[in-house]
Amino acid sequence: MVVINVKVMESLTATRNRLVNEISDLSYENLNKKPDADTWSVAQVCHHLYLTESVFTQAIIYGLNKVNGRKAETKPIQLTADRTQKAKAPDMVVPGNDPLEFQQITELLNHSRNLFFEFYNQLEDKSILKEKSTKHPLFGYLPLDQWVELIYLHEERHIEQIKEIKSQL
Repeated sequence: MVVINVKVMESLTATRNRLVNEISDLSYENLNKKPDADTWSVAQVCHHLYLTESVFTQAIIYGLNKVNGRKAETKPIQLTADRTQKAKAPDMVVPGNDPLEFQQITELLNHSRNLFFEFYNQLEDKSILKEKSTKHPLFGYLPLDQWVELIYLHEERHIEQIKEIKSQL
């Protein structure tokens, strides 16, 4: 089980480093510029990632605390990386329209990641994450360990989106 935990931590850290590296050279204008009316700006994508990680952390905690929580089948969450499959973000993770500075973005991202790590690191027996589930808007009942994986898989998806946005600026 230790190997899985190390892999999770490494994946979360590596993905976040790639994200920050991808946006670090953008000006305030380019962070907040929308390529068109239907596309989020880079700052909005980052705000969405912050909101999503916060909601995922809450969902995992909720799933752990459910008294009669059920075990769910593993789902093909790797599909998250497929950018040809569009998914509408639930309202609770739709970003705002306020422009953001790079520092504000990194503070938000650090805040949601620190909250996740604080929870995850105090969880003594991480194998319990395989035994419990909670409902995901896209995948239905999802084992909690897959919710954890989705944090970095979802971030990887949006790094690709950010690259697309940058190419349109």
